[in-house]
This record gives sequence, structure tokens and C-alpha cells, in this order.
Amino acid sequence: MPEDIEEGHVPRRYLLVFYSLLLALGLSIYLAWGIMFGSWNLFDRANLGIYAVTVVLCGFGIVGILLYTVGDRKSH
Repeated sequence: MPEDIEEGHVPRRYLLVFYSLLLALGLSIYLAWGIMFGSWNLFDRANLGIYAVTVVLCGFGIVGILLYTVGDRKSH
């Protein structure tokens, strides 16, 4: 086993791709829901659950992308 690879270490590139997929999944869920049910109103109480899922997925995606891109800039 190479000595420069730490146990449990995930490359930054894979994590960046994972967070990008979370963002894309959140946006695609929102778009699919809006197309299927014709409801784009953010303030309708009947659609509160789907917006909660969308906000969580997109929020984790955006925060993860920001953390891993800012970390790359500081290390150079």
C-alpha cells in the first residue's frame, strides 16, 4: 500500500462531483415536480414538503461546492 495515501481519504475531486450531483438532483426534483403538478408557487402550503427536500439538497450541494473550491484556492 502506498504510504502517501491515508486510510479513509477521499479525493477532493470525488467530493466535488458528489456535491455537484446533490445540487443537480435538487434542481431536477424541483423541475420535475413543477412540470408534473403545474405548481411553481413557493408559498403554497400544499407543496411545502417538496420545497423542503429541494432546499436541503441544493443547500448541501452549494455549501459543499463552495467549501471544496475555496479550499483549493487557498492551498495554491
